[in-house]
Amino acid sequence: MTATRVARAETGAGLGERLTALLAPSDAPATTPLVAATLPVPAADPISLYAAAVEAGLEAALWLRPSEGTAFVGIGRAWATEPEGEGRFREAETAWRALLADARLDRPTDSARGSGPVLLGAMGFTGRTPADDDAWGPFGPSSLVLPSLVLAVTPTGATVTASIAPGTLDADPRALERRWLGLVERARELAPNPNGIVAMPVFAPLVVVDEQPARDAFKRLVGMFAGAVGRGRIDKVVLARRVGMRSPVELDVANALRRLSVSAPESTTYAFRRDGRTFLGATPERLVRTEGRTFRTVAVAGTIRRGASPEEDAELGRRLIASEKDREEHAIVVDAIRGLLGPVAETLTVAPEPGVMTLRYVQHLVTEISGTVPDGNGLLALGERLHPTPAVGGDPRDVALALIDEHEGFDRGWYAGPIGWLGADGDGELCVALRCGIVDRTRATLFAGCGIVADSDPDQEWEESRIKLRAVISALGIPGEDA
Repeated sequence: MTATRVARAETGAGLGERLTALLAPSDAPATTPLVAATLPVPAADPISLYAAAVEAGLEAALWLRPSEGTAFVGIGRAWATEPEGEGRFREAETAWRALLADARLDRPTDSARGSGPVLLGAMGFTGRTPADDDAWGPFGPSSLVLPSLVLAVTPTGATVTASIAPGTLDADPRALERRWLGLVERARELAPNPNGIVAMPVFAPLVVVDEQPARDAFKRLVGMFAGAVGRGRIDKVVLARRVGMRSPVELDVANALRRLSVSAPESTTYAFRRDGRTFLGATPERLVRTEGRTFRTVAVAGTIRRGASPEEDAELGRRLIASEKDREEHAIVVDAIRGLLGPVAETLTVAPEPGVMTLRYVQHLVTEISGTVPDGNGLLALGERLHPTPAVGGDPRDVALALIDEHEGFDRGWYAGPIGWLGADGDGELCVALRCGIVDRTRATLFAGCGIVADSDPDQEWEESRIKLRAVISALGIPGEDA
């Protein structure tokens, strides 16, 4: 490659040329397969690029894990699969494989994990289609999108991939290249300065305007569920809250994402933009990650607050490790994951004892789990087996989900469902959508849940839910007195 070609590739210029070459002149427009070209580029600030795409009125997605130096930014929509119901994982897997069967891909042979065409999105908690007037309305039952443009960042470098879907009659490869270059330029203008400083707005108070279930009802349900556990009907059930909040000014999503990524660098900060609404959060919980035939997952359950000093923090961590209630809740999740993966895993390694994961506002018990699977058990197949784990549903699963459906009082939508990315080579990662909410201009709809076992105390569970909500509330604005 000549010096001129290298320089052009390093900016993303040349995408149009690569795509045009993939579109053979003899192709009938209606039968053109998926074409995608990948080039190395400088690693643009992911949140600034996401903000530039939203500013331009485009569908956008962000997936960012600062502690690992990895990120995806999806821009536009070349193709999507949006299945519903219990078969949504298999349907999505089948559709993605069919799309890739005849695809023409131009990407470097030494590309890092995640480069090339990538799906970004979520599988809803239940797979039910939300009502049009629900906050989840624009997001659908599930949605895995192949962006027209996607930036992939790894510790070894960054790439941009441009994709044109099959049968796109008016595809303009040069226009995709121009869009990319324009968004990168705008992202530079929006990025923090070299000292990491970005203009921060004055955040106004967020006031609670709606709660489902309300405090008294929530505490009553905790007592009822704890009683069901005590009588042996169920081992654990997760009760969630949906909290509607309002601000006197429009909420600043980009700055909220910056705050989340800085305050929880070990978590995955994410955002999905649909029809003017944004589903965002920072989740500490991985559902499953695959690389070839190797998988990794984690059990996260059992919670205590952070301390005001390092000494108090350490003491609270020791208290969490020693808590019979939290150890019981955690063991249920570990045993369930072992039982779900055991039948399909060739090898399965479970850490002998839980550790403590420390986040900004809470500490969790955590157990790492890894192994290998035969070919044919990819990311979505494993995700289908694992979702929902007892950490977000309960155990036994069917009984817990029936109780949630009957008593919780709202549609979870994508909350507590699998979110993530899936590459053309089958590698990918799904996380559990936690510490999250939907933002719609001056309104925010936030979610948090608590695992209920026999020893659960209604007042303590209410306070735990408030602590879990605090991360997103603090990123969006200033908590009001009732938040």
